[in-house]
Amino acid sequence: MASDSKEIAVDMQVFHIYNDGSIQRFLPIQFIPASDDPNAAVRSKDVVIDSETGVSVRIFMPSRCDTNQKLPLVVYIHGGAFCIGSVTGATYHNYLTELVEKANIIAVSVQYRLAPEHPLPIAFDDSWAAFQWVAGHANSNGPDPWLNEHADFRRVFLGGDSAGGNIANDVAVRAGDSKLHGVEVEGIFLMHPWFGGKEVDKLYQILCPTSSARDDDPRLNPAVDPRIGTMAGRRVMFFLAENDPLRNRAKAYYEALKKSDWSGEVEIMESEGDGHCFHLFHPKTDKAVAVMDRLVAFLNAP
Repeated sequence: MASDSKEIAVDMQVFHIYNDGSIQRFLPIQFIPASDDPNAAVRSKDVVIDSETGVSVRIFMPSRCDTNQKLPLVVYIHGGAFCIGSVTGATYHNYLTELVEKANIIAVSVQYRLAPEHPLPIAFDDSWAAFQWVAGHANSNGPDPWLNEHADFRRVFLGGDSAGGNIANDVAVRAGDSKLHGVEVEGIFLMHPWFGGKEVDKLYQILCPTSSARDDDPRLNPAVDPRIGTMAGRRVMFFLAENDPLRNRAKAYYEALKKSDWSGEVEIMESEGDGHCFHLFHPKTDKAVAVMDRLVAFLNAP
């Protein structure tokens, strides 16, 4: 008689993926509602950009913003191994609120559909759709008044952490290939990003069945993408952590990008003795504050 029991295919600390493709998530999300409170330092709101897919964004803006003031624009893509995480969760809501206040920017945080229920590359396509929606405000005639009135589309940044860093890099490659009218990507920041190596990434193989899950996949190793030379952005900032299991893969892409046909500037900051995304889980530590300060400086550089 056949057994109905499921076997664990991938055992992560915060979730299990089973051999039937299902997932069990263990990390509860503390949801924080958006707040358009003009008395708060930062206002936020949620906008559904595609009613069919349900893809949405959370927009953050400083409350003290003059009528005609234009601010740098960050499009942020959250991490979570493509499987967990939310822009409405406390981790990302609080981090972006602090970033917006300190850097005096507008931020758009993308709520893409999660794998494995929505297999990759859906998360990549959702994020690209969100970036195109944002870019639709470059002529000040898009559906959102905050972006129309206050976003400086000559100073656009793409960024993300972990899997979100990977997705952000993919969006930058697409943006360079598409040449979106009126949008100038100034920089990209990749925080403990997830890239591939020579060995098969078993989790990615399950989440993206069409991928080799190795470094010959351009999304896992953008240096082999023939479009890398036209990737959008003038500067790329890598944030690495010494004890992050993904550190060596990210460092390999950093080195490869410097040698590639892409002509921009590449910077790197490595935190010694720290693990993956420590700056999100322990944001008040001295090293996390140093990461925030470096990111703010990157966004505000002339």
